[in-house]
Amino acid sequence: MLDYITINEHSSIRIDEGKIIYSDPYNISGNPHDADIILITHSHFDHYSPDDIRKVMKSDTVIVCPSSMNKPNELDLTVKQVTAGDSFETLGIKFETVPAYNIGKPFHPKSNGWLGYIIVSSEHGRIYIAGDTDITPDNQKVNCEIALVPTGGTFTTDASQAAELVNTIRPKYAIPIHYGTVAGSPTDGEKFRKAVNSNIKVIIKL
Repeated sequence: MLDYITINEHSSIRIDEGKIIYSDPYNISGNPHDADIILITHSHFDHYSPDDIRKVMKSDTVIVCPSSMNKPNELDLTVKQVTAGDSFETLGIKFETVPAYNIGKPFHPKSNGWLGYIIVSSEHGRIYIAGDTDITPDNQKVNCEIALVPTGGTFTTDASQAAELVNTIRPKYAIPIHYGTVAGSPTDGEKFRKAVNSNIKVIIKL
């Protein structure tokens, strides 16, 4: 189900929207060089990895990243920098940005301007990639059909907190990410599934 969405590892996401969209490519196997658009949520090593970007990028790939990040000029690609609350279009795909930050933890301050993204798909609906975040007043307002949310805890929501967020915003589908390697345990996806309301379909892809 949702075969056009694949999770490589952790928060490394690939989505086929006619254009190939990666979010935070990390620990990529091989050199697919198939990315049309690469979304970067923030500058931590497991989300902004130039070595992995080089494995998926083409000469005409567009990188989208927070304006608060240093512009990744070393990759010699077109870069679009955006801020929270933006709506924009890249290569015919519409996007919106959502703040991603911690409340009561020091790892992702709101002042850093880091982001989650919503892909506005005419075919698949609104696809929310939460980024590294806690439950916040901003993401509790998200309207989406598909939500990809972090469940590993420590740096982000844990499985029960991620389920609370999903139960609040009520997508049709929820996909747990950000667990099993850098943070969290391999069982966090199932913990999340058990805590999500039964009318929301949880898809495990890690």
